[in-house]
Amino acid sequence: MDQPIRDTLRQEIETMRASGARRQDLSQHACKRLFFDLGVRPSVTTVRELTQTGSASDIPRDIEAFWAGLRSAVRVRVDAGAMPEALQERAGELLAALYDEAQKQARSALDEEKSRLDAAIETARAQIRDADARREAIEQAHQRAEGRAEAGAARIAALEAELKALRAQGSDAQVGLREVIARWEKENEALSERLQQERESAARLRDRVDELQDELRHNAEHYAQQIKDAVKEAERRVHPMLVELDSLRGMAATYQAGAREAGQKEFDFIQQLSAARSRADRLESQVRAQSDEIDALVRERDAQRVQSGASAEVGALIASLAAEGRLSTAEIAGLGTQLDAHVVAPGTCPACELGELELQRHEDEYELSCPNCERTSGAVSSKLAAIDGFVRSARVSTS
Repeated sequence: MDQPIRDTLRQEIETMRASGARRQDLSQHACKRLFFDLGVRPSVTTVRELTQTGSASDIPRDIEAFWAGLRSAVRVRVDAGAMPEALQERAGELLAALYDEAQKQARSALDEEKSRLDAAIETARAQIRDADARREAIEQAHQRAEGRAEAGAARIAALEAELKALRAQGSDAQVGLREVIARWEKENEALSERLQQERESAARLRDRVDELQDELRHNAEHYAQQIKDAVKEAERRVHPMLVELDSLRGMAATYQAGAREAGQKEFDFIQQLSAARSRADRLESQVRAQSDEIDALVRERDAQRVQSGASAEVGALIASLAAEGRLSTAEIAGLGTQLDAHVVAPGTCPACELGELELQRHEDEYELSCPNCERTSGAVSSKLAAIDGFVRSARVSTS
């Protein structure tokens, strides 16, 4: 049966259903249209497909009612005609044979339809079982998904709370960082001013040291000249005395009478010589004291030259930054030995925390080492570089 014919039959049945027709009427109309108009034997599947109503037991009853009504109508038309007795008997036998054949065909068709319906029912039941299994699996998956969704929602809430806390901590950290930056900028400005003042004082001190050096040099030259003059004067005065003493000693052998006078003169000459020697010793001690004073001033000048680059606070700050590893190798190389006067080697090794560090100097190079763990900074050009090299080697070995 073509699709347009099916659509037409369905429209007719829908029109009858809309007008209030019963299920039996819809099934009878479908059977009539199939049998009389289309020449198709009504079946349970076809009638059920067209009417879209009725159960597996209702549709066969409606089809049987259609055949019963058809047989009654045929019997009435045959009995009503004016036919001979023999023809009526033959017509009755023919109708009976047709009826029997129709019943056989109907029963076989019914059996086929029942078989198909049973197979369809079994298939439907299997599909229902599969659907139930899938539904249970879907429900379990849905429950698991709901559980995961609830856990995810709780996790999202916890993460949102943690994110808020982290954002608050980040805001606090940023505020603290800005405050630290502002404080460091103020301290940097103060240190810059202090450094400028220290540089000015160092310049004045260098000028004063130069003046003292000039004065000391002049005094040393003056005292040296005085010593030379005193020595020459002593030699000039002692030489005639010695000559006279020799002559007196020669005369003493000849003139015993003048021995006491010559002895007295010799004693006087010896006293004068001792006084001259004492004066020479005092002048020599003064020269030594002046020389020691000059050496102390020179050492002070050298120390001031070393410390002229930064004050004690700035030097200690930079030394602590180097000990913490916050200065790069280029920055430490740029500082050189300017801050060596402020650099103090750590007391204990930061790696093993047991050995006492030893800072050794070899000519113009420094080396910081630990006798316990045998770590060393290597030979470098400044104390600051030695501390930085030792801290870096300790960190590398620890990591």
